[in-house]
Amino acid sequence: MKTFKLLPLLIVAVLGASLFKGNAQEKTATDSLPKVTSEKLPVPTKEKKVRKNSIMINLSNPMLISDQFQIIGYERVLPNNQSFTVNIGKFSIPKFTGDLADSLGLNTDYKDKGFHFSTDYRFYLKKENRHAAPRGVYLAPYYTYNHLNRENSWNIDGRIDEVYTDITFNIHTLGAELGYQFIFWDRVALDLVLMGPGFGFYSVKAEVGTDLDPNEESEFFDKLNEILADKIPGYDKVIEAGEFSKKGTYNVESIGFRYLVRVGYRF
Repeated sequence: MKTFKLLPLLIVAVLGASLFKGNAQEKTATDSLPKVTSEKLPVPTKEKKVRKNSIMINLSNPMLISDQFQIIGYERVLPNNQSFTVNIGKFSIPKFTGDLADSLGLNTDYKDKGFHFSTDYRFYLKKENRHAAPRGVYLAPYYTYNHLNRENSWNIDGRIDEVYTDITFNIHTLGAELGYQFIFWDRVALDLVLMGPGFGFYSVKAEVGTDLDPNEESEFFDKLNEILADKIPGYDKVIEAGEFSKKGTYNVESIGFRYLVRVGYRF
């Protein structure tokens, strides 16, 4: 009878020991798993693309000289906040017009050939700029070359045949410039050459295709020189009418100047 009374107690003891052992194993297995924190891991940031190239359009020459004076440029950024630019295009001056041209009997037809080339090597000033090139203040040596060839015909009073002229104009300029370039939305560049003093080599030559006597030729060249001075900015500051009137040619060295406004696309 005592055995039957103790049996329920033994069963309860065995079940309790089994449950305790199972809970211990479950706790041990759970503790062995790696703990996961609720902190957010840093998201890797995407690196900003470095744009080293720009295609530029000259705005100042078409506005100040002629809408046919069209130049396209390229800028390449180099190490150490430096860059170089190369610019090529068509060099042209406005059509000869006005009372003086009319008085010489200028015909409307003409042939015009012109070429522009320029380059500079830029140093963007680290101490003055918070941003890397090509943004900010820069200094640069520069070289420019402009060539123009224009053929015209004239009906001068008192002459039966037409007078033909072949005018050639060349400018070589070496100098130094101070400029500033703005960058908008990482893609658009606004480039300003604020000061660009230089030393220029100028030459102008006019060949007449019809014989004129010395007095007629001198008078014609003198008026032609005035027409050129009216169409080319700064022409009358370097080309003297006297020598040109005698020979129809003139070569001179003088102080030049460069300033421009350009807008570009970066890639």
